[in-house]
Amino acid sequence: MSAFQADSQQLILALSKGRIFEDTLPLLEEAGITVTENPDTSRKLILPTNDPNVRVLIVRATDVPTYVQHGAADFGVAGKDVLLEHGGEGLYQPIDLNIAACRMSVAVRNGFDYETAVRQGARLRVATKFVETARTHFAKKGVHVDLIKLYGSMELAPLVGLSDAIVDVVSTGNTLRANDLKEVEAIMDISSRLIVNQAALKLKRERLQPIIEAFERASKK
Repeated sequence: MSAFQADSQQLILALSKGRIFEDTLPLLEEAGITVTENPDTSRKLILPTNDPNVRVLIVRATDVPTYVQHGAADFGVAGKDVLLEHGGEGLYQPIDLNIAACRMSVAVRNGFDYETAVRQGARLRVATKFVETARTHFAKKGVHVDLIKLYGSMELAPLVGLSDAIVDVVSTGNTLRANDLKEVEAIMDISSRLIVNQAALKLKRERLQPIIEAFERASKK
């Protein structure tokens, strides 16, 4: 184990680049913590802060819960969509931070009659990276689907005949419209949550608790 991992005073926060990173900065500032390097311009994957005992790991959004679950990070911020796919095992989820808000939706290409297909019991091909969420949603509706797992460019699947529909995260809907797709069903609202490693919560509670409380205050402003 490296000295970085072994230092019991060190707190490691796992974040993904983009909207979650940007929306988490004000929450960190509420706790008196400032990230001193920009992940978009720095080549580092471990970023320093103004607190020598707090570091930020930059990882893929889908990997944040895994880093926290296995103790490589003490805490992190992850979207509800990612947490549902992960399952949340080994994670304490104390706060909905109300950041990076969006929704999980079903979308199809313009011209595809989704409602009629569902009503007539058609078996739909659905492309998504959120397989568990999609499976649960369509099972509750009694709709038979063949799920196709993709990792990116979801909007392409209906356009080239790979799928009838997609299940994906939607924010403004601009990407759907630009690719001749339409949102036909909202599955759930999505926001990002603070997640904490359960062992770290016990062993580092004195250091973590003030940060958790600061995040909670900031999320309510």
